Amino acid sequence: EVESTRKEIRRVSVVDPRLMRRFSSVNQEIAIPLDPVTDINFIAGTILRQKFLPFEQMLWRVCRGNIFLRQVEIEERLEDPKTGEMQTKCIFIIVFQGEQLKNKCKKICEGFHTTLYPCPEMPGERAEMLRGVTNRLDELEIVMKGTEDHRTRILVAVAKNLLEWRVQVRKMKSVYETMNMFSIDVTSKCLVAECWCPVIYIPHIQEAMLEAQRESQTAIPSVLTRIETMETPPTLNITNKFTTGFQAIVDAYGVGNYGEVNPMPFTCVTFPFIFSVMFGDAGHGLIMALFGLWMVLKERGLQRKDWGEIWDMFFGGRYIILMMGLFSIYSGFIYNDVFSKSMNIFGSQWKAPDLPENSTVFYPQMTLDPQNETYEDSLPYPFGIDP
Repeated sequence: EVESTRKEIRRVSVVDPRLMRRFSSVNQEIAIPLDPVTDINFIAGTILRQKFLPFEQMLWRVCRGNIFLRQVEIEERLEDPKTGEMQTKCIFIIVFQGEQLKNKCKKICEGFHTTLYPCPEMPGERAEMLRGVTNRLDELEIVMKGTEDHRTRILVAVAKNLLEWRVQVRKMKSVYETMNMFSIDVTSKCLVAECWCPVIYIPHIQEAMLEAQRESQTAIPSVLTRIETMETPPTLNITNKFTTGFQAIVDAYGVGNYGEVNPMPFTCVTFPFIFSVMFGDAGHGLIMALFGLWMVLKERGLQRKDWGEIWDMFFGGRYIILMMGLFSIYSGFIYNDVFSKSMNIFGSQWKAPDLPENSTVFYPQMTLDPQNETYEDSLPYPFGIDP
């Protein structure tokens, strides 16, 4: 570095001998900055690596080559405090003479959005500043490590109550969302809500209102009044975890009006059966039934899994998959089809008649006549299709 700097100084001295005399006055430390008694000044800072080449060209043209510029690339990527993006930067130092070049260099640095850092001119002051910066960095590292440890302890403590807090927040949000649907009466002393509810649930609602009154310890009771109306009530189809999937299939084609028959109970049988007519294979149906049975038996643990939208669709229709698998096993045995292979459980009911050797004449007796009961083995096949 020192030798290259000396060569650069010799080259510059050809253009301006006065600059050479000022550099030669400092023999102990050839690196910039120099003695403050001289008129040599410098600016140090950082700039984005991709901006350095136009930055160097602009300085050379504006200052007409009367500057000395050096740069060193920073190996690690730095985070921009404003945008948070990782950037590659380099350190630069500009050596010049006079106040005019100083003002020009500062304006160019501002135009390229560089970050300038103050640096003392004397070596002793620079060493003192370096020690101070090193000490502050060590202190900041200790503070950062302590902060990370404290944050880890807090997050571990929060994680124990996170599920409970999440449930409480969801309950509070649902309560406020429901209360936003209420309207204020004329006296502005109570809230009024109009809603539809099944008649069989009215006793449960009254019991819940009394329980809420006891827990809140209020003297003002809540009043439930049944209103007669000519409006058509909304459709309510009461389901459980078995019928929820089948009801979703029915609702996908349209929700029936109030008072109409809900086809969901029939769909619980017809949908798996129609599927098994298409998917009539006892082997593949067994795999499907086992998969559905596994989801049914492990449903409490699998409800907490978040494996994506596809998994939620499978898990929501676990009972449908189980029913389709069972019906496919039944249809597969009727089709005599297990993994696309036929079975011969009961033997065959058909026997070929005795034919003369080398006979090419077609005998009608070789086909079974379902209306002819004279055959020896004319009983119906026990189950499925005769192989």
